[in-house]
Amino acid sequence: MKTDRRIPYGKAMDLLLDAVCIVDAEGRYLYVSAAFETIFGYTPDEVIGRRMIEFVHPDDRESTLKTAETIMAGNVERHFENRYIRKDGRVVYIMWSARWSESEQARVAVARDISERKRDESMRHAAHLISDATHKIEGMAGLLREIHRVISEVLPAASFFVALHDAQKDELSFPCHVDERREAPPLQSLESNLLCAEVIRSGRPLWLTPERRPPSVLDCADVGTDVRYWLGVPLQGRGGMVGAMVVRSYSDAVAYSEPDMRMLQFLSIQVAAAIERKQIFERLEQAALYDPLTELPNRRLFHDRLQSAVVLARRDRTCLAVLFLDLDRFKEVNDRFGHAVGDQLLQQVARRIRECVRESDTVGRIGGDEFLILLQGIQVPQDAQVVAETIRALLATPFVLDGHELQVLPSIGIAFYPEHGDDYRQLIRCADEAMYAAKHGGGNRLQLSEMPAGVEPRKPTLN
Repeated sequence: MKTDRRIPYGKAMDLLLDAVCIVDAEGRYLYVSAAFETIFGYTPDEVIGRRMIEFVHPDDRESTLKTAETIMAGNVERHFENRYIRKDGRVVYIMWSARWSESEQARVAVARDISERKRDESMRHAAHLISDATHKIEGMAGLLREIHRVISEVLPAASFFVALHDAQKDELSFPCHVDERREAPPLQSLESNLLCAEVIRSGRPLWLTPERRPPSVLDCADVGTDVRYWLGVPLQGRGGMVGAMVVRSYSDAVAYSEPDMRMLQFLSIQVAAAIERKQIFERLEQAALYDPLTELPNRRLFHDRLQSAVVLARRDRTCLAVLFLDLDRFKEVNDRFGHAVGDQLLQQVARRIRECVRESDTVGRIGGDEFLILLQGIQVPQDAQVVAETIRALLATPFVLDGHELQVLPSIGIAFYPEHGDDYRQLIRCADEAMYAAKHGGGNRLQLSEMPAGVEPRKPTLN
């Protein structure tokens, strides 16, 4: 006698790993199989009678409704993809196969969760974008902004920051900090009471949820009592620990999960490599373009900036000034007190000069005790003379170095664009000659460049 082993229709649907859904002409659920709860987080009783579009990701609703119209017109859809918001707030990627039943006046569809595949694709794409940004975007700040943008495409990152550790200075800095509730912390020690510092010290990721939250983290300034979810991963480069990358959430609407932690860990490898490459490039650039003693632009960089400034001044019909400064009797300081004191003196001179100019101006050291100063957008030559006199007066104040009170006085030559030339080399040469005239006149004075005999002063001209 044969046993009837047929499985009831409803039970067969519930055995499927994919979810079966039946939706009426108005888009309301008539039936969902048991797998619906596994994929979407809602029980059948919670969705029957509700419109399916309520659960679709807001960015995908328009395309979903258009596809539904196409299906109801009699077309079979086998590989339509969209995103849904699960009951727990997470986004799931779904691939649908669907058809319209004219006799039943309903759409019959099968949903397959492809989130894991999409997550893998997103991670690989994000890693490629981060690597690409290393070569295309200038500056560390620009690179970190792009990293934040890329991270935001694969997981919620409204609150995001990168903490970088300088092992030589034992400084923890926050060059990228995006958060509506918190300001970026000041420079910190690696031993500071910050959870991101613990991530860097331990070299391990940290994932906090309302259920996984030791009381000790409440004292951490980057966590506190208002953060609901906190996820931080170390940035391990080839040369050592670079820093940490952190996302935070202040609401249960954004609940970071273990898959999010794995994704952030995967991307941290590429982020650390990108930051490390950018740091190496910036160190090389610093060595090539900046004076190592004073950290001022060197001759090459100053010439480049002056050349660009002349082009802009010519285009905008504005004026600029070049100041050539030399310290009187600086050699006596080196001879009497040694080169170490002389170097300290040059550093302090550089600092005082910078205090006298604007952010838009450039101060450069071109060698020895010689400095060049570019003043852009000046209205009248007297403006440059005021700045030069301010510098001269400030440098006249004695310096105290290694217990010695030292005083050095400057000789400053001044040349103007366009009066003294429309070429950056000519402007520097005129300022240099004026500086030597000031020095030969006794030093500690300003000297305007003199026009060569028979040469009329230049005036700004239209291009």
